[in-house]
Amino acid sequence: MLRIILIHPGATDFDEQRRIKGSLSIPLNANGAEQAAHTATALAGHDIDCIYVGPCQSAHQTAEALLQERSIKIKTLDKLKNLDHGLWHGKTIDEVRQHQPKVYRQWQDHPEQVCPPDGESVMSAQLRVRATLVKLLKKHKSGTIAIIVPNPLVTVLRSEIKRSDVGDLWKSEQDYGSWELLEVEPEKVALSS
Repeated sequence: MLRIILIHPGATDFDEQRRIKGSLSIPLNANGAEQAAHTATALAGHDIDCIYVGPCQSAHQTAEALLQERSIKIKTLDKLKNLDHGLWHGKTIDEVRQHQPKVYRQWQDHPEQVCPPDGESVMSAQLRVRATLVKLLKKHKSGTIAIIVPNPLVTVLRSEIKRSDVGDLWKSEQDYGSWELLEVEPEKVALSS
């Protein structure tokens, strides 16, 4: 049995302003650093074999907080970069809702059918996350790994592991500084790259 700890990085200024950061690399703010420290404390009793992070500052800073006295390495996986929101980067969620109400509703109800203007579709993100999971599940058959990526990618990752719907990605954009433990039997997860 493999245990996967999915960790949402602590908050950034963009998160607290309800701005879409997507694939932008933004550092934790003071609240985010505190959230990362709380996550590290909560996970102190877990033996973690490896920490995988997406290529962004908030994920790396959250991973650094987890290290504490652990002698493990942080491995950056480029395919775990957050969803590219294209022209939505830097806009507030409310701006998208006001200026593109139809697309906003589609993103809530059927995100797999939406591609932000000049951005990446959720389906494209699902494919690269699935390919990454296939490699991780081949490498790790047991033990505990941590994966730290911001939302909405952590929601996409969770849906791939659980083989469930993605759900409302706008709601997930506001979920930072938390974690969840998933138990996976790698040989039973039907993923194909």
